[in-house]
Amino acid sequence: MSPRSASVNEELRRRSKERLLQAAVELVGERGYDATTLGDIADRAGSARGLVSYYFPGKRQLVQSAVHRLMHRTLEESLEREPRTGEGRERLARAIDAILGLARDRPVLMRQHMAGLLQAEVGFVPCPEQRRLAELLRDTVSRYGSQDVDRDYPMLRALLMGAVFAALVPGVPMPVPELRAELFERYRLDWKLGVPPDAEAPGGTTCDPDLARFFATGVPDGPDRVERQDRTDRTDQSK
Repeated sequence: MSPRSASVNEELRRRSKERLLQAAVELVGERGYDATTLGDIADRAGSARGLVSYYFPGKRQLVQSAVHRLMHRTLEESLEREPRTGEGRERLARAIDAILGLARDRPVLMRQHMAGLLQAEVGFVPCPEQRRLAELLRDTVSRYGSQDVDRDYPMLRALLMGAVFAALVPGVPMPVPELRAELFERYRLDWKLGVPPDAEAPGGTTCDPDLARFFATGVPDGPDRVERQDRTDRTDQSK
């Protein structure tokens, strides 16, 4: 068999990593963090178990990256849904609704994510997925009209994290509509902007159980060839 090209190897690595991210989100959302092992994630992804440690230092880092992917893609969908707009107040309302919507629709996953961020031994782990999320939120703050994005972006991030935490506290959760109202009042946003709780959710803001659209595991060109090689890679890794 002739050696694979660098582009094919890169595509195989990309697909393997995407499958692991998707599997991590699915399993932690279904079972919780403690009941999900790295082996479970590798099995769900159809990957060799050694690939998990190749891409990620540990389970917590993998789950953080996976949840940040879900967050930034959910936010991206909400910001860019039709009718598309560059109007800052509408985009900020959409951003708030997107993040609060994750707390409402995926409580197990988001609760585990918040718990991981508060663990001293791991804490907040910067990763490409988190940076994409930060870029979207910074752009939202800028379009809203901030004169100091470096100050106002961390504040928005902190307020959103606090609202998610408040919505997920076991036993005494605050209702998402009340948290939304507080954030909208702070930023002087009309209640009708974004997706009000009593409104029909437009495309891209509903809790679709199929997360595949957030993880690019498909290959535009040569899928049969890459799939055969991917299976060979997994067989070799498992030996």
